[in-house]
Amino acid sequence: MPTVGLGLYFEDLPVGKKFKTLGRTVMDADICAFCNVIHMTEVLFTDMEFVKHESDIKGRIAPGAFIYGVAEGLLAQSTMQKTGYAFLNMELTVHSPVFAGDTLHVECEVIESRASKSRPGRALVRTANKVINQKGQVVLSYTPLRMVKCKSAAA
Repeated sequence: MPTVGLGLYFEDLPVGKKFKTLGRTVMDADICAFCNVIHMTEVLFTDMEFVKHESDIKGRIAPGAFIYGVAEGLLAQSTMQKTGYAFLNMELTVHSPVFAGDTLHVECEVIESRASKSRPGRALVRTANKVINQKGQVVLSYTPLRMVKCKSAAA
């Protein structure tokens, strides 16, 4: 019986392949929990009176690190289970704020895909990831390079 939810292999990720994740709504409680867990005490995230009276951005916003985490969670559940071996590096840009109540999804395009020269059965895959809100706006983009499993050791 096949198992659903398993990740994508190197052979499933040729350059030019595009896909998108399901969406996830960011809740106020999510932002608060994230800030508490990592002890992010920046008033922009923890003091709504400051936000209301002194900030240029009004409303409960999410830290960029949280948005990146949401994007990785959306991708992990659908593309990396048992096939993703290592996160190696990335470039990341925050384009606009994400507010409590926004719904996000991730759109990916494979921009690099090659077998590892030093690790048989492994490959390196880089994607261009765009985190997009319910209005169609790109709020964050990043380009992770990952080591992934090949279907065959010969790859």
